[in-house]
Amino acid sequence: MPLTIWIKAGTSATALVLATAGFASADPAVEQPHAKAAVVTLRYDDSRAAGWEAAIAAGVASWNANVSNVRLVEAAPGGPAEIVIVATTGWPQATLGPVRPGRQVRVELGSQAVSDGYNKTRIAAHELGHSLGLPDTKPGPCSQLMSGSSAGTACTNAVPNATERSRVQSNYASAVAASAPVDGRTLVDAP
Repeated sequence: MPLTIWIKAGTSATALVLATAGFASADPAVEQPHAKAAVVTLRYDDSRAAGWEAAIAAGVASWNANVSNVRLVEAAPGGPAEIVIVATTGWPQATLGPVRPGRQVRVELGSQAVSDGYNKTRIAAHELGHSLGLPDTKPGPCSQLMSGSSAGTACTNAVPNATERSRVQSNYASAVAASAPVDGRTLVDAP
């Protein structure tokens, strides 16, 4: 067989393999479908967080409304949960994630912060942010959810800013990220 036929046959076979494997076309004018990132579902158990239910629900709603590839859902009673939330008498604290499905972190919602005048919903959303892999950004303004207590007791913002949202999106963006280990440090949010 002449060389030119071999080259044509090889080129056709390569094009067929690339097309069936879903590789992007070399032609930028050909629009490629974008694969939608899978949503990671994380369950939380707040059965030992009496008195914090409304704040937890609002903190969860804030994260669910602001990130698209991770979803927080309440665990079935007695069922497994990646985020275990408990009420304590001390300062709020949490294990630094990002937590992965099947693994577990702990969030402690401390009443000491509430006694000192900090907003319960901001505390809950902030501590959940740690579970999703965000460290503190102290000192920081009220517009940064992860600035925590450094924003002062008048701050009630429980919404992550663009940088915080982007970082969580990145933490849960791919299968490689999904297999990354949890940091595991406990962050105590006392002023």
